[in-house]
Amino acid sequence: MDYQQGDTIVAIATPPGEGGVGIVRLSGPRALSIATALCGGSAAEPLTPRYAHFRRFYTRDGRVIDHGITLYFPAPHSYTGETVVELQGHGSPLALASLLAEAIARGARAARAGEFSERAFLNGRLDLAQAEAVADLIHARSDAQARAAAASLEGAFSQAVDGIHRQLLHLLALAEAGLDFSEEDLGDTHEQAIADGLTQLGRQVARLLRQAEQGARLARGGRVVLAGRPNVGKSSLMNALARRESAIVTAIPGTTRDLLREEILLNGLPVELIDTAGLRQAGDAVEAEGIARARHILHSAQLILLVADASVGWQAEDEVILRDLPEGPRRIIWNKSDLVSAPPPTPAGEVAVALSAQTGAGLDALHQSLIEALGMHGDNGPFSARRRHVEALEDSLDQLNTAKDLHSVGGVPELVAQSLREAAGALARVTGQIDAEDILGEIFSRFCIGK
Repeated sequence: MDYQQGDTIVAIATPPGEGGVGIVRLSGPRALSIATALCGGSAAEPLTPRYAHFRRFYTRDGRVIDHGITLYFPAPHSYTGETVVELQGHGSPLALASLLAEAIARGARAARAGEFSERAFLNGRLDLAQAEAVADLIHARSDAQARAAAASLEGAFSQAVDGIHRQLLHLLALAEAGLDFSEEDLGDTHEQAIADGLTQLGRQVARLLRQAEQGARLARGGRVVLAGRPNVGKSSLMNALARRESAIVTAIPGTTRDLLREEILLNGLPVELIDTAGLRQAGDAVEAEGIARARHILHSAQLILLVADASVGWQAEDEVILRDLPEGPRRIIWNKSDLVSAPPPTPAGEVAVALSAQTGAGLDALHQSLIEALGMHGDNGPFSARRRHVEALEDSLDQLNTAKDLHSVGGVPELVAQSLREAAGALARVTGQIDAEDILGEIFSRFCIGK
């Protein structure tokens, strides 16, 4: 992180390409003076805070670049907590590039990716979980993702964390009271209050952890890979799930040579479907490369669908493929089940779904199986979350359980208090109250320029 307090930053805040409106955003101590110069200098009427002004935008030699709306937000009542000015012109890439260059020539610095949101965090306008929710909302690919990200941006996740954190600090104060007055008998009531508090907080953190895990799954989406022998109907199943002719389907083994990708929605979760080359001894170099890619992508799958042909039953080649699959969730898919009266026996310990990609029979059952396997059954969760949030909550819960175990056996009070401090610190990492320095650069570097 390289945050310089005196810098004024500038960026194009709208997506690349042509559009009806294009926005150049300035933030920092010189934002107003630079924007005023761009709008004609002292000859122009002063900008009124939070008022839409029609202005022409000029180069330093007086040429008009564009005209549009100028909005002025004085510090600290702005997105970043600094003085912010937005120049809203036409969505011309050339005009926007000219405005950006003029702002830089007048003393602004080109913003880094995510620097506006980074400054909002550093100036107390957003906590870290809310700042991450901004990126989640921008990158949302489904209504469920957008709703969850908006809830986090509004503070649903942060408020839950802060509420537990306050209770934890109160419990820590009780535990430390026993240290401060160790020579006095505070009584059974004091120890029972600590025991009850540990139990209650453990339940609350566990519940929040489940919600965060659901929110993290929703935020990152899912990846499902189809695997199996040639000609078992993987491409037909891909087309049936995608509801369009995405993959070429023929009776010729080895038709699919490369990875084919489609995205579908399952219970609000964006799921990337990947069709792969049939796994067998390759017939040529091109097919060999496709098979190598298929085996590689299997290791990144959240769920593998091993497709088998119900009309011929479980084959020795199917067994070899099953044995070589990486560890993780998987389903046996008995395709072409419309050709038999009943699906063949499934290998022991495996979960199977019988269907026909040709007729569509059994696809609803597959959808439900996918939802359960990807952990998206029931509510999608009240907010978006990240893997680091889940890890912080896991750490907090572990420390609470340690404190509870120590307290229940009359352990050293100092160790109980230390575990409570660690639990509180882990919670504080979620919203960036402590230990944020090491992760800020990683988090904000994934934002788009201008946000």
